[in-house]
This record gives sequence, C-alpha cells and structure tokens, in this order.
Amino acid sequence: MIDDRHLDWDGCHNVRDLGGLGTADGRETRRGAVVRSDTPDRLTPAGWSALHAYGVRTLVDLRNDSEVRAWNGYRPPGITVLHTPLDDDGDTEFWQRWRHVYGTPLYYRTFLDHKAERCAAAVGAIAQAPPGGVLFHCVAGRDRTGIVALLLLALAGVAPSDIASDYGLTAVRLRPLYAKLGQEDEAPLIDRRLQRENTSARQIILSTLAGIDIEAYLLGGGLSKDDLDAVRARLLGPSG
Repeated sequence: MIDDRHLDWDGCHNVRDLGGLGTADGRETRRGAVVRSDTPDRLTPAGWSALHAYGVRTLVDLRNDSEVRAWNGYRPPGITVLHTPLDDDGDTEFWQRWRHVYGTPLYYRTFLDHKAERCAAAVGAIAQAPPGGVLFHCVAGRDRTGIVALLLLALAGVAPSDIASDYGLTAVRLRPLYAKLGQEDEAPLIDRRLQRENTSARQIILSTLAGIDIEAYLLGGGLSKDDLDAVRARLLGPSG
C-alpha cells in the first residue's frame, strides 16, 4: 500500500506520491495530486519527461536562496516554480542551538513551534498552486520535505502510523543516491544519534503528531480557512 507510491524518475531517488493513503473518514488520498521528492535538479531529460507525463505542473522549492540552482540548467516548458524557503537560515540563534541535530527529526517539534509562518507558507503554496500535480522538495527530500509532508498528511486525516511509515521510507530511498554521489550514507549515523537519545525517528514523528493540532497550528501561522480547504481538496478531491 505504501511501497507502490514510489516513482522512478531518472536522476531522482527519493520520489513518492502522497496518494494512496487511507484517512480517518474512510477516504484515500488522491494519486497524482501531490508528490514529495529530493531536488529535481538532478533529473535527466527523461526524468523531466516522466515528471511532466505524471501530471506535475508546479514545483514548490523549499530550499534556501543559496541552494537554489538548476544544476543542468534545464526546466521543461509548462512548469511553474514557487520558491518558499522553509529553513529561515538567517535565524542564526535558532540554528546555533539546533544545527547539531539537523538531519534528524530531533529538532522538528521545536522548528514547528518557532517557524509556524514558514510552515504555513509552504502549505499555502501547495494550496494556491495552479491546476495540475504539485511536487515539493528540498535537497535530499528528508527534513524540510518531511516536515511539510507531515503537515499535509495530518491535515488530510492520514493515520500517524502511516505518516511515520512514509517518513521512514526516505532512509531506504536515499541509499543509492549517496552511493551515486560517493558520499557516506547518513542513515546509520542518524540512527546512532537517536539511539543515544533512547528514541527513534518513528517515535519522534508519532510524539510530534500527538502533541499538535495541525489545523489550529496552520491557521495560527497565517493560513486561511480557504487555504486549508484547498489543500484538503487537492489531496482528497471534492468532499462528499
């Protein structure tokens, strides 16, 4: 039910549809509506063609200004790019305190508490995107993308256990990317860091979801009720 959401687009490794997940009211998130991924800058022309054929027409880029660059300079026609940086890297006080656990979900709840406006803006960009599929991404598709995926799926009514399982898929999907780039796989390092804290990524995601009212949180961050309805409609289709 979860594994068949993976999308094999040449050049990217951590791409999956947020569709196909059951919700509390007995519905299922729509396939082809919202996709999460690592940076599409690595896509080959064949990968871009697959993205376009899948129906994606908007990219929501969560990266910082300094990270934004089209590595091969290519963007297919008919794709809208919305740049909505999530990290707020200018907040040096926050990152001096939490940089040491970046790459793990240990900082997620504190980030959500301090960056509600940023998170709401990212969700709002997806809500307000033109018709067609929306892909949102950062660099690896793990932390910033993971936080936004958590908010979207919770807003749609997906069970916390399934949201945590979706988060866990990233570690497996990034292994071939690290190998391709000649870099060390970060997953074992992250697991050891979490073990020292007597926790796991799954436990953190579940506790984060248990301690937050997603709708109230996003409204408090500046999202409108219309935007909330638009996100749900994009993820679930028309109500009723």
